[in-house]
Amino acid sequence: MKQPIVDQQSTGKGAPLARYAATKRVGDFIFFSGVIAVDPKKRIIVQGFDDIPVEAANAIGRTGQFSADFKQQAILSQSWYVLDSIRQHIEQQGGQMSDVFKLVQYFKNLDHFPLFSQVRDQFFPDQPPISTIVEVSAMLPSEDILIEVEATAYLPLTSL
Repeated sequence: MKQPIVDQQSTGKGAPLARYAATKRVGDFIFFSGVIAVDPKKRIIVQGFDDIPVEAANAIGRTGQFSADFKQQAILSQSWYVLDSIRQHIEQQGGQMSDVFKLVQYFKNLDHFPLFSQVRDQFFPDQPPISTIVEVSAMLPSEDILIEVEATAYLPLTSL
């Protein structure tokens, strides 16, 4: 029997900025459109440690040293925000991050990948999902967006 296609309506962090579905469940799979670090509730682009919870900023590498934090805070904070948005949505669906098996990561600057990877390891401590990494020249809606992540998760309907 064919599984129904069900649109997943997101609220909060995962809400899309335009008229498209942020996620879609197809049978046992959840597909995320590209997730960027834009907080639709506050209507801001995450640009640094001040835009995420203090505990998260400390966990992902805030050093308290101006020169290091200044250069790294945007990509570290955006990486955390994007992955946390994915985590929140998966948990709302009754799953966990280990249900995510595929990521496609779009970077404006591939030099940011090692910093993203550090943050990703906190969300996937056992083993990161299979992934594709792509460098792009620009991201919507702003030049301030440094990363966009698509995710695919396997979350059987029978486990809900």
